[in-house]
Amino acid sequence: MEAVGNSFLRLVRIMDQLREQCPWDRKQTIHTLRSLTIEEMYELVDAITEEDWNGIREELGDLLLHIVFYARIGKEEGKFTLEDVINGICEKLIARHPHIYGDIKVQNDEDVKRNWEKLKLKEGKKSVLSGVPQSLPATVKAMRLQEKAKQVGFEWENSGQVWEKVLEEMKELQEVVVENDRSRIEEEYGDLIFSLINYARFLQIDAENALERTNKKFIDRFSRMEEKAMQQGRNLADMTLEEMDSIWNHIKRQNPGS
Repeated sequence: MEAVGNSFLRLVRIMDQLREQCPWDRKQTIHTLRSLTIEEMYELVDAITEEDWNGIREELGDLLLHIVFYARIGKEEGKFTLEDVINGICEKLIARHPHIYGDIKVQNDEDVKRNWEKLKLKEGKKSVLSGVPQSLPATVKAMRLQEKAKQVGFEWENSGQVWEKVLEEMKELQEVVVENDRSRIEEEYGDLIFSLINYARFLQIDAENALERTNKKFIDRFSRMEEKAMQQGRNLADMTLEEMDSIWNHIKRQNPGS
């Protein structure tokens, strides 16, 4: 632990030096850092998806730098210090884990999550859904909303019921497609996606990560298809759909898992 503390203090000292001596670092504000922080978070997500442990280590360091950077600006503005940030999360963790630091008994992780939501309501939250950021990507937000609702018992009993809901939403979408009502089509399509994300939860998979894996697989296969066409001295734009399908299926057979 002493080594960790020394490393952290080293980072803080470097941040202080950069803020005082580097023109770029001196110029930054919480607003200019915001988009950079979002970018770093997505880079971490990419590394996690790829199970790139070296990348995860590096991106965690970048995010840690941003945390220290925001804390330094907060101190300059007289709003809070790095110590306030650290002590604040320590106190929150202790307060929200009474089964560790108090006398509450739990049986499993679901009990822990239910207690967590109850404690947040006691702290002044008006809704169990209020902790879900508005700016979250829609797929992630849907999953978090469903997980939050589950903590108060608003949940299907089994995956079969959820799949029936998926089929129901699919039927409703097909009906409004026939009517050609664009607003209703978008609404019903959203309902279908929401129910599919719910089904992903019951399958215990991450819907966002599953879709990203498919995105990466599509990029890989499409790029291979472009390369194959080039090897034949052709351009995809000049090929028929049947010709492209033939190459695509050949690539799938060669690389079924990618």
